[in-house]
Amino acid sequence: MPLEQIIAFFVFSVAAAVTPGPSNVMVMAAGARAGVVGGIPCLAGVVAGMTLMMGAAGLGLGSFVQAYPQALALLKWSGAAFLFWLAWKVATAPPMSGTAETESVGFWAALAFQWINPKSWIVAVSAAGTYGAQGTAGLGQQAATLASVFALAALPSCAVWLAFGASMQRWLVDARRSRIFSVAMGAALAASVVLVVR
Repeated sequence: MPLEQIIAFFVFSVAAAVTPGPSNVMVMAAGARAGVVGGIPCLAGVVAGMTLMMGAAGLGLGSFVQAYPQALALLKWSGAAFLFWLAWKVATAPPMSGTAETESVGFWAALAFQWINPKSWIVAVSAAGTYGAQGTAGLGQQAATLASVFALAALPSCAVWLAFGASMQRWLVDARRSRIFSVAMGAALAASVVLVVR
């Protein structure tokens, strides 16, 4: 992949990773529940899951999904249904303690979450179709380039959300504020799903 395409894909990746979406809401909630250090497994899982998906899309999964639009529609709507259920669970979660001991989403759950996240599918498929198709390198090399460039862009982009969530910990010690935050996060998660699947 030529340097100009790598730069263009990096910019695309930053925009895709930093904009609001289900994963960033989850990372922000992890930061609010467990702090920066406690939320790192969630952040790492999100980045690893999206990186693997980007690589898989570059290896041909993206072409398969593009060839069968009904497959993408099925993924979008089944993922959306799950995310609406998750939004309800987040909105009705018990108040947070505001301490680092509070449990948050771990690495494996965050990684697996990417595979049912409609935004992740749309980003990976469109990236593979746009940037992977333009390269002259072999399929494996293109997939590795897409995955590694995306990881480099996504890690700091998603870390912003983790830090923002962690900055709210002291504020969330109060049970009423914690309840408001949980409801707001559930609503934000539901709204992000609506924006992705419309």
